[in-house]
Amino acid sequence: MKIAPTVFAIGAVAAQICYPLVSGSTRDAVTIAVVALLALASIAHAVLYRGKLWAAALVILTAGTGFVSELVGTATGFPFGEYFYAQNRLGPSLFEVPVVVPLAWTAGLYPIWCAVTFIVGHLGATRLRASAFRIAAVAVGMVGWDLYLDPQMVTDGQWTWTSGAVGLPGVSSIPLTNYAGWLLVATLMAAVMEAVNRVVAPRASDDVVPIGLFLWTWLGSALAHAVFLDGPELRFSAVYGFVVMGSVGIPLLWIARRRGSLRSRHAPMATPAD
Repeated sequence: MKIAPTVFAIGAVAAQICYPLVSGSTRDAVTIAVVALLALASIAHAVLYRGKLWAAALVILTAGTGFVSELVGTATGFPFGEYFYAQNRLGPSLFEVPVVVPLAWTAGLYPIWCAVTFIVGHLGATRLRASAFRIAAVAVGMVGWDLYLDPQMVTDGQWTWTSGAVGLPGVSSIPLTNYAGWLLVATLMAAVMEAVNRVVAPRASDDVVPIGLFLWTWLGSALAHAVFLDGPELRFSAVYGFVVMGSVGIPLLWIARRRGSLRSRHAPMATPAD
């Protein structure tokens, strides 16, 4: 069983490598596979190293809150702006939201959570400050991930914004409200997971697999957008995503370089409370 997260992670990376090489319905199937495999890698790792209760809370919070936010978003335009999903491309939909989409929130948040936890473990901060840092860093990391995700999926026609609001320079198809919405929802998720982390204390965890997925997403997406995928907006999203996700990735690599390893067996934060 301990090999399961690695197998799912390798499968996800292989599917992502295939993504630029295919098109049409095959690319749609690859997109579903990427999300499913990343989510399975995250969930399997959380079950093994943080316990079934912690993992269940992760899925309920990320996929559940993500689905509700997508339902509200497509119906009202809050908090992401006015947008709609293409139908019959990413598998079955519920209320016009593809059911695979909520799993993307799980697949995105968990590797970022583990990467930030690695950093937090070497800060030497008090429990309160470490918690505040983790919530903020996870939320910002999620926005960085979305700076890759949304331009790529919009370019592929998987979803479309209709509001015509102002976007980032070079990425005009996605309004700034989308990133504000991601920051809001991701902060809520991270804050609740932080509370869960205190109540359902995870076991000591070796996070090399999810941290590897974080690094692959950060660096691999920048390379894919800059070189391997077509679309003028993707050249800009390569820079935006690299910079914002780098707010987690750069300190992560700096600490790992000083330690000589990304492997860290850590228990829940044991720093004193303020």
